[in-house]
Formats: sequence, structure tokens, C-alpha cells
Amino acid sequence: MELDPPLDSPAYRSTALRAPKLAPLRVVPGRLERSGPVFGEGEVRDGEHDLTCTGRGEALGERIIVAGRVLDANGRPVRCSLIEIWQANAAGRYAHDADRHPAPLDPAFSGGGRCLTDDDGRYRFVTIKPGAYPWGNHANAWRPAHIHFSLYGNAFSERLITQMYFPGDPLLALDPIFQSVPAVGRPLLVSSFDLTLTEPEYALGYRWNITLRGPAATPMEK
Repeated sequence: MELDPPLDSPAYRSTALRAPKLAPLRVVPGRLERSGPVFGEGEVRDGEHDLTCTGRGEALGERIIVAGRVLDANGRPVRCSLIEIWQANAAGRYAHDADRHPAPLDPAFSGGGRCLTDDDGRYRFVTIKPGAYPWGNHANAWRPAHIHFSLYGNAFSERLITQMYFPGDPLLALDPIFQSVPAVGRPLLVSSFDLTLTEPEYALGYRWNITLRGPAATPMEK
């Protein structure tokens, strides 16, 4: 069963411009694409998983922990996978020149982090719960709170991109991007509150597992 969103989704207006009009061509990866660059433990520095402590003060907003496992189609852990995340700050603004949303920027929050999965496929980030923001797709359009995830294999050609959402968000039912995913796949994009991940007097915890292949694969952008 196809769980990924279609390339052209009419309610998500920008897909009309970027969706291919011709059938895709199969390109067989060459030796360069298969051999490098290779990611390893030396590629990620200590502390890059913590988006709240960047050396420019403490980030503003609700501190959260997002953790889970990356699994293959058979439920086996995917180890040493490079995960990068990026997100808006607590006010719903990205630390990017292209973001013109008139919400405050947080100089202590860059909105980006990364880590490597361990031998059990586990990852963990400490961050700030992102805010919703307007995005101009249609009248009074707001994106629900979400975190972008980028997952790499052994090379840049082995990259998957998806988004994680938060439980109980009323904007999910109104969001054309989330709604473009087949209904059976939407719950796979929503994290769950997890008290076991929560650190007392510090941060709430959300668990989100990512499955790369198989009938329960996490929907990915194409």
C-alpha cells in the first residue's frame, strides 16, 4: 500500500509547479554515488543533538525531548544513520532570511541539529516545541507544529525527508501537506507523548519511531 503523498496534490498549491509532468527516468547510481561521502561517528560533534544550548544563551520556549528508533522493514535497527532536523522556533519563525513571518527571532535558537543512531537504532534530540506559522497556501493557512527530519544512509544519494507532528494539534485536519498523505499513513507521522522520556522539571518527552521500508513505512517526501 502506498503511504507516501502524491507528487501533485491540488490542495498543496506549490506541488503544481514542482511535480514532474513526465515519467521519471531510472538512473543507476555510479561508483561515486555509492562510495561517498561516508558518515561516521567523527562527523557529528558532541552536543549537536541539543538545539537549546548553542553557546548564545538558553533558547526560549517549551523545552522538549524527541526520541525514537530508526527501523528497517523487518523491525531491525538501522545503526549509524545520520539524522538532521530543522524547525521553526517557539514563535513559529525559522532562522532563515527567506522567512518573513513577523514573529520574533530567538538569537539563542538556530533551529537545526543532528545526531547518529546508535547500535539499537536509537536517536534523541533536545529542542523547543515549534510554533505554528502562516504560509500563504490559501486564505488563513497555518502550518501545524512540526519538525523536519532528514535521514541519510551511507551517502548523500541515500537521503529521505519527512516531517514529525505533535498529538492533538487541531491544525492537522486543516493542513494540505499533512492531508496529502493517505489517511492510513497519517498516524505514522504523529509522535506520541511519552512520560518515560520526560525529564522531571526539565522537558516533556515525545516518542517517534521511523520505519524506512515495508507496509508500515513512515511516509516520506518525494
